[in-house]
Amino acid sequence: MRIRGVLTAGFALVLGLAGGAVAMAPGAIAAAIPMTVAAGDPVTVADGDPVTDQATDSMNSLSDDQPTILATNFQLPFPCGQKWSGNSSASSAHLSWEIDFNRGSTADADLGDTVIAAAAGKVVISAHQGSTNGFGNLVKIDHGGGWATYYAHLNERSVSVGAQVSQGQKIGTVGKTSKPGNNISAHLHYEVRLGDSYPSNIQKAVFNGVTFGYPAQTVTSANCGGTSNPYTPQEVCGSGYNVIDSAALGTAGTVYLLYNSSNGYNCVATMKRSSIGTATATTAYLEVQGSSRITDSGNFAYYAGPVRAAGANKCVKWGGKAGSSSYDSPFGHCGS
Repeated sequence: MRIRGVLTAGFALVLGLAGGAVAMAPGAIAAAIPMTVAAGDPVTVADGDPVTDQATDSMNSLSDDQPTILATNFQLPFPCGQKWSGNSSASSAHLSWEIDFNRGSTADADLGDTVIAAAAGKVVISAHQGSTNGFGNLVKIDHGGGWATYYAHLNERSVSVGAQVSQGQKIGTVGKTSKPGNNISAHLHYEVRLGDSYPSNIQKAVFNGVTFGYPAQTVTSANCGGTSNPYTPQEVCGSGYNVIDSAALGTAGTVYLLYNSSNGYNCVATMKRSSIGTATATTAYLEVQGSSRITDSGNFAYYAGPVRAAGANKCVKWGGKAGSSSYDSPFGHCGS
């Protein structure tokens, strides 16, 4: 494996910050990513990260063999079934597609409410930003492939830098922390970013496969259970591969057999369904009849594989293991 009821977002205006003009450049995003970044007029930086981000995006340097998380993988950063009202335009501090979330009818009604991870990933910032910017207590999660989510103004942070978190895992609580002297009401400031070119890297938020209804919308959370794997077997194996068979590994995972008709290669990937984001024993293997078995086995956070081999017009044996469950196929799929 390679690895606000009555919206109070207006209170999110960060007061007393120096007004530096920044031109918002158009976002250059590959056509495969189903999101866009709009160009904007010069704006004043207020409640945002400074152009020089303090975090080291350790997971952004993914190799070409690694999968890219899709925009549609993200869920609302609140527990399953909760309804939250989001607004991107009520704060003059916003530069692009940022969202302030509330659900209570008073300014601080949401103080202390649970905030959870919108998708699985690695915590790369968990700190009070102090006088650096208006984020106050901030958690940033790196989801790989250049994708990251920001959770700002938290009252408490529940995770530390370096932690691997699952989708739906608690990462903090709604708060009103900011720069010294900034008086804001309790809310969650949420951002999705792709790449490092701030602020043009701020993306439209997508929840449960649907783009947020900018500038304001009330959304019900489908972030239920925290067991969604942010990757698909097609992403793991690469362009041109399609699933032709699969086998469940209890509740721990599923092993998939894929085939690429353009080059005659098979691919096997074992996708975890439990302990997402935590390294646990996972295996994937592929054996083309007449050739040696190829196996990828180890402690992996999301999947084992990809295991690829030329298998056109040859029978293949494939399988994998996750948790205590395993699957071993007979030789088959001899024509693909």
